Amino acid sequence: MSSPQTIAEMLAALPEEERFILTLHYLKGKSALEIATLLSVPERSVVAVIDSGKRRIAEQLGL
Repeated sequence: MSSPQTIAEMLAALPEEERFILTLHYLKGKSALEIATLLSVPERSVVAVIDSGKRRIAEQLGL
């Protein structure tokens, strides 16, 4: 049985772009539109990454 991971470890295991977007959104309080503007990508792409990352971490937490 493996030991439980911390949120930081879960974030570190994500692909770099996903980790960057989730960090900006959840830790820095940036909106999807602000992140999209910063990265010059469509807002819907940022929303998709946020949703995907949130789902992955929730699954790892057993939620």
